[in-house]
Amino acid sequence: MEFVTLNNGVKMPKEGFGVFQVPDPAQCEQAVLDAIASGYRLIDTAAAYMNEKAVGEAIKKCGVPREELFITTKLWVQDAGYEEAKKAIQTSLDNLGLSYLDLYLIHQPMGDYIGAYRAMEEEYKEGRLKAIGVCNFYPARLADLCETVDVMPAVNQVELHPFFQQENALALMKEYGVVPEAWGPFAEGNHGIFTHPVLTKIGEKYGKSAAQAALRWNVQRGVVVIPKSVHKDRMEQNMDIWDFELSAEDMAEIAKLDLGHSEIVNHDDPAFVKMLHSMKIHE
Repeated sequence: MEFVTLNNGVKMPKEGFGVFQVPDPAQCEQAVLDAIASGYRLIDTAAAYMNEKAVGEAIKKCGVPREELFITTKLWVQDAGYEEAKKAIQTSLDNLGLSYLDLYLIHQPMGDYIGAYRAMEEEYKEGRLKAIGVCNFYPARLADLCETVDVMPAVNQVELHPFFQQENALALMKEYGVVPEAWGPFAEGNHGIFTHPVLTKIGEKYGKSAAQAALRWNVQRGVVVIPKSVHKDRMEQNMDIWDFELSAEDMAEIAKLDLGHSEIVNHDDPAFVKMLHSMKIHE
């Protein structure tokens, strides 16, 4: 595994394991155990995934020392606010059975996220959060946050895959020293990504699959990836991307696949914003 050094000196694996859409506790716990056994050390969950307790059980049983793991979770929209975030951080720590988190992210740029970030800054200074950051902060929103806060966000987790490449967003993150992390690095299975002719052809040159080519492309752009699978053989394949490098021509070919917009979410759609605010994860 290769690592990236965050803007506060913390080392973060360049590839991790995501547990979005694995709400079944037994399945989630087994998936995390399999991922750790396959070599993953970065585990990415969120309060809104409703599986922090299952992740915590796997952490307890995996046999890998806590300091070798990099655990990320996220603050939901419902808890955006100073006091709310303080409570939410403690709830996540309790659910995970941990005394600290390696990375804590604001899940959506909605509600009183500045108040929430202030709470996160305090928890960071007290050492219960080793790094703090955000998700889904598009360029103007990220610039505003970075110009407002005391502790620069270490990570911005956004949608990044061959069909939505966000080069302008990556450029701004670089300017502020924020590491990009890709959710949905496989475009959530859209565009026939696993059998896409361009990615398949490029992968074949290196004895790799289309999926491995897609992950490697993101990594070479300086993006941390967190592919999700509940199948151990897939987990192992997704991890097997560190023994080859795409050529400049391959990178350029994949660059041509960019559609310039998301086909998964639209943060500019008022209906989507209302829907996120209506999602309650607790009383």
